[in-house]
Amino acid sequence: MSHETQVILDRVVLVKVEANIYGARKKLKKEDLVLADGSKLPPEDLASLGSKRLLDPDKLTVFNRLKKEAERICLRVGTRFLGGFAVPVESAAGITAELERIALDFAAAKTEFIAGYDAAVTDWVVRHPEFAGIIEQAVDSVEFVSTRLSFDFLVVSVGLPESLPPVDVARLESKIGSLSEQMFYEISVEANQLIEQSLLGKEQVTRNALRPIRRMRDKLDGLGFLDHRVAPVVSTIDDLLARIPTKGAIEGSVLQEIMATAMLLSDPDKTRRHGEGLLAAQPPVVDDEVIEHAETEPPTVATTIIAETVSDSHDFSDLFNGIFDDEIEPESVSEDWALGVLLDKSQADAATNDSDEDIKPDDQSDLVAVTADGDDDEDAAEHSDQDYWF
Repeated sequence: MSHETQVILDRVVLVKVEANIYGARKKLKKEDLVLADGSKLPPEDLASLGSKRLLDPDKLTVFNRLKKEAERICLRVGTRFLGGFAVPVESAAGITAELERIALDFAAAKTEFIAGYDAAVTDWVVRHPEFAGIIEQAVDSVEFVSTRLSFDFLVVSVGLPESLPPVDVARLESKIGSLSEQMFYEISVEANQLIEQSLLGKEQVTRNALRPIRRMRDKLDGLGFLDHRVAPVVSTIDDLLARIPTKGAIEGSVLQEIMATAMLLSDPDKTRRHGEGLLAAQPPVVDDEVIEHAETEPPTVATTIIAETVSDSHDFSDLFNGIFDDEIEPESVSEDWALGVLLDKSQADAATNDSDEDIKPDDQSDLVAVTADGDDDEDAAEHSDQDYWF
């Protein structure tokens, strides 16, 4: 097993949610149908009969809601894996507490449903008197229904036996390798819902629109060990949240940036490419030993670089070549716009950083001399301790 696979297995637990819900359905039989004279049913190899309801389906809504809530809780910090959810180890305790609450709610709802089961069946018969016979002959006993309603969960760690054949090891590694792909897909689903339900066609939105952004950010941050391209995407979202006003409706350029970020997250491939591009644009990390050796060398004169002055030009696209494209045409105009907004933001940051270097243009030329020993990371942690949960 590879080192990367072992690292992932060490950092996640598998949460299995088991919710069994009584369907209150039975197969519709030929004798259940009253046919007009001369009518004929198609043969079974051509068409099959459906099912008949034994009671009002609204009576079972609460169980389906609790099941979906349990899945949402797991997906909030984890991703689907092996029929369950891969959840970061540090989030397991919180997930367990919430699933315990759902188990208690499910049990209470079951008790109420079983107590009113006979009355629910009777009410269904009264509502469909002409079909009372086919309903009553298919009704299940209360004892049977009770065995078909249950909720439980299990939290386990995933590991490999030492004697596992190589082919089985490769199979599991393939499943683990697809975790990041599944994670980006789930983020794209939530981002598309945010766009459709809260952002599309809006000139202003309330602060409630930030909650899905925050959820996606936290999920990516918690599962960042699945893919190295996640960290710069999280930083992009943090930068956006830090610049949103603390009061009032959200509109104008900030709303456009939220829309652009949501559109970026709605496309798994573009999200990965964006993270890859930001990583490629970062300066290489210098080894400590190299720095110590460099300090023993005689000081040298700062290198002078000739660059265009920023005062006469607003085109910074060359600074970001290769970040937002990989030699393919954009899929749509809306995707171009989203990336363009993010690009404009990056360009604005670049212009701000240039101004902090006190660059003074030459009166006789469009070229200036810039010393290449600046460091623009002074604002990196300015908002790290603030709470942006809205």
